[in-house]
This record gives sequence, C-alpha cells and structure tokens, in this order.
Amino acid sequence: MRVFSGLDELADAVGEHLGYSEWHTITQEQVNLFADATGDHQWIHVDVERATKGPFGAPIAHGYLTLSLIPMLAAEVYRVDNLTMGVNYGLNKVRFPQVVRVGSRVRAGAELVEVTEVPRGRQAMVRWTIEIDGEDKPACVAETVARLIG
Repeated sequence: MRVFSGLDELADAVGEHLGYSEWHTITQEQVNLFADATGDHQWIHVDVERATKGPFGAPIAHGYLTLSLIPMLAAEVYRVDNLTMGVNYGLNKVRFPQVVRVGSRVRAGAELVEVTEVPRGRQAMVRWTIEIDGEDKPACVAETVARLIG
C-alpha cells in the first residue's frame, strides 16, 4: 500500500500509478445481497441454473456491484494521512468492458490523474481499472473524484 503523508505529497504524485489491490473472489452471495439491496434481480445475476445456460455461461455480477467495490479495493492501494475527512464527490467516466462471472477474481489498479485546489483542501481524480484474473479486458474503468479536507 502506498501511504501519503498529506495532501501536498499526494499532489506531487499526479500522473503516477499508485499500485494494485489484492485479488478478491466474487461470490454468488455478494451478487444476491447486491440484488436485494438494489432490487435488480435479473436472472443473469441471481438464477444460477438459468444463467449457466445463458450467454455468459455463469451468473454475472452487476456492473454497479463491480463499481461499488472501488472503496474497498482503494483501501488496499493507497491512503492519505493527516486528513480531517474525505468524501466521494462523484464520477466522471465509467465503462464496463467485460462481465464478471461469479467465481472470478478481481483486483483494482489506480492512477492519480489530477489533484486540484478546492476550498479547505484538494480534489483528487483517480482512474481505477478493475481487472479480472485471466481476462484481457477489464471489468470496469472509472474515474472517481474525491474531496480531501486537510
């Protein structure tokens, strides 16, 4: 894990790759719980028997489930010390180039794209690439924007 001592040190790393998270296996239980939380019970996610015979050969994770893993994976990639708080400010671009089949392992890599001054702190844009073990295409590529208050 990469550790920054503060916002100035983070700003000095713009343009750098920050590292990778550990690999995590996507389980059917995660998919089912996400379906319950969001009300998206489409058969390609939750009907194991039907999904196995479907176009992907297995049930797949929701795209938004994959996206929602970023905070957990980010905690394994980097942190900024000496902050009062950090808040999610939004997303710029999100794409899901490849489905994530249940049982697949995923990890995230991060590139610090931009750090700008904002009142009381900095705004950081990070490009996340969520990879699938054994696949050429990533599961998700997303630019996150966070407000970091020193």
